[in-house]
Amino acid sequence: MPGAEHAQHAIEGRLLALGRAHDLLLQARWTSADLGKIIRSATEAFDNPDVPKFTIAGPDVRVTSGAVIAIAMTLNELCTNTTKFGALSVPAGRVDIVWTLDPGTQHLHLKWTEKNGPEVQAPDKRSFGTRLVETLGKQLKGDVHLGYEPSGFVYAFDVPLASLAPTASE
Repeated sequence: MPGAEHAQHAIEGRLLALGRAHDLLLQARWTSADLGKIIRSATEAFDNPDVPKFTIAGPDVRVTSGAVIAIAMTLNELCTNTTKFGALSVPAGRVDIVWTLDPGTQHLHLKWTEKNGPEVQAPDKRSFGTRLVETLGKQLKGDVHLGYEPSGFVYAFDVPLASLAPTASE
């Protein structure tokens, strides 16, 4: 049954992502982790060390333990989807993950941009994975935008730094 097999693989992938996020937190004694390290850990299994598929860039940002889990799960979902349907489903495909800090609004802007993949169209219905990446963004009081540009899928996340920053006790 292909549907059951797909569901099993999806659940296994999500559990592995959760495990990698927990490993990061154990290394940091369950306090906080660096955003760049979270992203590299989440994308590592989907990348090719000989011909890197990801460009990852942004300033140092410490992320609280609760946000680590949400970000890792979101990235796992995005990685899974891009390898099945998006840019990383073809050899020339690439993904740029870039984040910036806006000191004026005290927000972090993170953008996932797929390039050189198949032409993208918005899905007819929202899948569990789509709802998951939207919900995880909102869990951090962030705004999530999913863009189905013909040139590639774009995930944009805008979140208050206060939702990510460790407290004094962390």
